Amino acid sequence: MAPPSSVQKAALASFVSITGASDKTATRYLKNTGYKLNEAVDSFFSANAGTSSPNKEAQLGKLFDSLRNDAEDQKDILGADSSMTYLNAIGVDLEGASLFLAMELVQAPTIGEITREGFIKGWKGQPGVDAKIEAQKQYFKRLVDSLSFDRDLFRRVYRYAFVVGREGDQRALSLENSILYWEMLFKKPGQIWTGSVAGVNWLSEWITFLREKWTRSVSRDMWNQTFEFATKSIDDESLSFWNEDGAWPGVIDEFVAWYREKSEMDVDA
Repeated sequence: MAPPSSVQKAALASFVSITGASDKTATRYLKNTGYKLNEAVDSFFSANAGTSSPNKEAQLGKLFDSLRNDAEDQKDILGADSSMTYLNAIGVDLEGASLFLAMELVQAPTIGEITREGFIKGWKGQPGVDAKIEAQKQYFKRLVDSLSFDRDLFRRVYRYAFVVGREGDQRALSLENSILYWEMLFKKPGQIWTGSVAGVNWLSEWITFLREKWTRSVSRDMWNQTFEFATKSIDDESLSFWNEDGAWPGVIDEFVAWYREKSEMDVDA
């Protein structure tokens, strides 16, 4: 049997820290979920929690009400100020990936707005988390700590950033907002978009290319495919996974051509 990888060891340590389970139990749950930390933790708590409290939804409703500003907020919505106060209380970095993690958790419709329904459903679905700010803060920190190595969680958060980051009824993100969100997501505690061998700063290259060559907005497909490209380019800095007959969107094809031409010029200089 091959020894566990560094990612698996990190997942094991996080599982033990979150659940208090033994290494043997942690390994069993992680193996059953393909080392997907959050799925393993949810499975553990579901199996060991017994009957969930019938009052949890009511308790979450009361907590939501305590966060509202009666003078400013609607009955079922936390406005911008109340939302930011709450996010700060549970340890969200409003300038980093954890902002989008929190938005995905409570299914916020926009940045700066949290609905009662999303708040209750989001937290009700987190096993073993009491309807208290301190409990949510501790649980949220564990989620943040797993962002950098739990690729499925990061993908989910990344994709939700497009949903929550749109303005009004727009179907696409503006280029400037997209660049801002990429800069927030592709740094710690998120996934760093840097080559794993030569250390190519792909995020910097991508943003430079877009500012030089791209003038349009960012569609959902472009947003999602950028994540897939980022994931592959971290492990393969030669970009050998790319070919002109592949299914990548045109902007990715243009970026690869731009980067290779630029790299050749740097070598010749």
